[in-house]
Amino acid sequence: MKILTQGFGATSGLIAIYIEHSPSMLEYKNLLSVQPLSLGEITVINQASGNGWRKIFNVYAKVLAQLQHSDHNFTNYDSWQTYRDECLLQSHSQEALLFSVPDLAAKQYHYHVIAGRTYAKKLFRDHIFTNSLVWLDEEFAVDPIHRLVVCPFLDYRQLSNIKINKLCDILRELG
Repeated sequence: MKILTQGFGATSGLIAIYIEHSPSMLEYKNLLSVQPLSLGEITVINQASGNGWRKIFNVYAKVLAQLQHSDHNFTNYDSWQTYRDECLLQSHSQEALLFSVPDLAAKQYHYHVIAGRTYAKKLFRDHIFTNSLVWLDEEFAVDPIHRLVVCPFLDYRQLSNIKINKLCDILRELG
């Protein structure tokens, strides 16, 4: 069964992070695909949707900065802030922020990250798409077969810099 993939960013690439809800803006309520953001669109979303979305985009950019994956173009930018403003989730990026069930069979992304333990448990309960998930602790789980990681939500308090380092270490171990 084909899963409808909805979100922002690249339709394939290095990493997809899954969160439960899209911004509460009318133009994003009925996404039917993955669409790249345009230059400046993150700022528009932040202004319309508040501090929570600013944190999501900031933490995502920080994850990419820390990951420093050889197949990612992050190294062309001097800071995570510059990357966020000039590339994050745009057509020339290699990442996605998805608001749909992970489609692991499609193999469109090298890594899959579900942000938020509560959301992950809901996904596993309602859409059993993996049987090889192992919980490392209360916050992190790994499915090495599908290169899937569950981590805290993209928020400074939940996914602190120390936990971003842990997430990136886990992703690097997955290859």
